Amino acid sequence: MHKGKGMKFVGDSRVQDKSQRNTIPKDYSEYPGRTEAFWPNFLLKEWLVGAVFLIGFLCLVAVAPSPLEQQADPNNSAYIPLPDWYFLFLYELLKFEFASANYVVIGTVGIPGLAFGALLLAPFLDRGPGRRPSQRPIANGMMLMGVIATVWLTYVSVTAVDWEQREQYSIANATEHEVDTEHPGYEAYSNNCMSCHGENMGGNAGMGPSLLESQMNVDAVKDIARNGIGDMPANQFEGSDEELEKLANFIVDNRPSSGGEGEVNGEGSGDGSTEGENSDSES
Repeated sequence: MHKGKGMKFVGDSRVQDKSQRNTIPKDYSEYPGRTEAFWPNFLLKEWLVGAVFLIGFLCLVAVAPSPLEQQADPNNSAYIPLPDWYFLFLYELLKFEFASANYVVIGTVGIPGLAFGALLLAPFLDRGPGRRPSQRPIANGMMLMGVIATVWLTYVSVTAVDWEQREQYSIANATEHEVDTEHPGYEAYSNNCMSCHGENMGGNAGMGPSLLESQMNVDAVKDIARNGIGDMPANQFEGSDEELEKLANFIVDNRPSSGGEGEVNGEGSGDGSTEGENSDSES
C-alpha cells in the first residue's frame, strides 16, 4: 500500500474538512419572531430608538430647563440642601431615629444594602418557570415592597418641604449685583454682615434680608449695627467706630439706589423717621 492511499484520518485538527465549512450567514427567516442577526438588524433598531429618545430629551430640556438653584454660599448656614427626586426616599429614611445619628450607618449602608441585595437574589430565590405574577410570588412580592417603600418615602419627603421658601434660592431670583471689593469698608462688611446679608448684599434666605433696596443713610446704618432692629440683635458689629463708619459707607455706596452725598448725609438720620420706614429691610 502506497503512503497515503486507503488511509482515513478521523478527528485530526490539522486537517480541515472543507465540506463542513459554512461561509454563508444563516437564514433567520426560518425562525420568524424568535431570533435575528445582531448586525445590522438588532443594532440599527437600538440606535434608532435611542436617537428618538435623545432628541425628545434634548427638546424637553430646551423648552423647560432644569430649575437649578443659586451657587453654593458657605456663609449661608440656614440653607438646607435637598437631593434630587430620585434620592429623596433615602433622604427621608435618614430622618428616622433608627437610621440617623449614632445609627446613620444603618440608614446609609445597612437598609439600602439589604434592599438591593434582596433584589439581586430574587431570581435565585424564586426559580419557578412560570412568568405570570401569581407563579412568581417571591420575586414579585419583593419588587412590590421595594416600589411601595420608595414611593411612600418620596411622597413624605416632598410634602414636608416648603417649596415656596426654596424658590428664594432659584437662579431666577438670584441677585446679580457686584460690590466694590476694593472699598475701605468691604473688610468690615465681610467680617460682620456677609454671613447674613450675602456676598453681594442680596440677602440670605432665612438669615438676613437684602440691603440693595434700603434707603437708609450712614447714620441709620450705624445705629442699627450697634443697637439692632427687628430680628437682628444688638451689638452684632464688633469693631471700632472708624470701622463702623467705613462699613456704613460701604453699604450706602454699593447699593444700586445710592443717591450720592445728598443721601448719605441727608436728613432723617436723627429723628428716627428714616429708620422706622426701613426697619423691615434692615432687620
